[in-house]
Amino acid sequence: MTSVDVHILGASGYGGGELLRWLSGHPAVKTLRGTARSHAGKPFHAQHPNLRGLVEGTFEGTPDWAALAQSETPVLFSALPHGELARLWPELQTEWDHLGLADRLTVIDLSADFRLDPAWVYGLVDWKPERMQGATHIANPGCFATALQLALLPLAEWKPAFVAVTAATGSSGSGTAPSDTTHHATRAHDFRAYKMLSHQHEAEVLRTLAAEGWEVPLSFVPQSAPMVRGLFATAQFPLAPGIEAGALRARYESFYKDRFFVRIVEGSPRVAATTGSAFADIGVAARHGHGAVMVALDNLGKGMAAQAVQNLNLALGLPEWTGLKAAGGYPA
Repeated sequence: MTSVDVHILGASGYGGGELLRWLSGHPAVKTLRGTARSHAGKPFHAQHPNLRGLVEGTFEGTPDWAALAQSETPVLFSALPHGELARLWPELQTEWDHLGLADRLTVIDLSADFRLDPAWVYGLVDWKPERMQGATHIANPGCFATALQLALLPLAEWKPAFVAVTAATGSSGSGTAPSDTTHHATRAHDFRAYKMLSHQHEAEVLRTLAAEGWEVPLSFVPQSAPMVRGLFATAQFPLAPGIEAGALRARYESFYKDRFFVRIVEGSPRVAATTGSAFADIGVAARHGHGAVMVALDNLGKGMAAQAVQNLNLALGLPEWTGLKAAGGYPA
């Protein structure tokens, strides 16, 4: 098996913590380091108490690129805030070129910086996974975008005339810094919509569907749910005459039959069944010419860090479940 050396930029955030959790048990990972300037010198468990006694190491103030350049298979995950990696990219490229690292480094970015950049491979694992083989620059999808695309891609062949999606997410999707809308006291006993019909993840979804030949009018309303982690999306659309629940379910079972981390379930999927895991669960319903597809996943797992590790696995030619074949904690 390929042996890799990994560095994580922004390792103190929720995404960084999940990467540390998954990669610490990954059989191909030889060394694992992480950077967080404001926490330099502190052990990983100071920010991620679940890792105490399991993941050794301390946050570094700056990356040791020279050390990473000594690796035969160097890997960089970036869990920096949106905009940061793009801002640093020219400077990093110059330094990596000087060290002979630029052409050998596999970079997987969890932010939105390069998701629409054609020079980067869009890392939606369950859409044409062969695209990831040998990729060195992978832009990990957003959590909403992942759920919406898993819900809609099997419909591209049928091309419904219109799709309306609502999707509720947990507070961890907003990162570690509390705001007026993510602070526990303002969220724990409330439920609201936000960025109605204007969420930034729409662009990712529409581009992928367009690549499948489906220029769909999409109405997307995201919602803020009183939970910490998890995401639940419901897509509704018209169906052609004669298509009922059995045919709709068969379409999804066929489309995802070779995708290990996508499970087609009876009835409604449940967020709690996916929390802490790399799985996405999908349920379908149909009646009187109307269809509904529901997707549940962990916004920090399949919607972020676990999918990033899947991308690494496929880029390296490893089975996609390497280091990820674990159930979530239930009840969440």
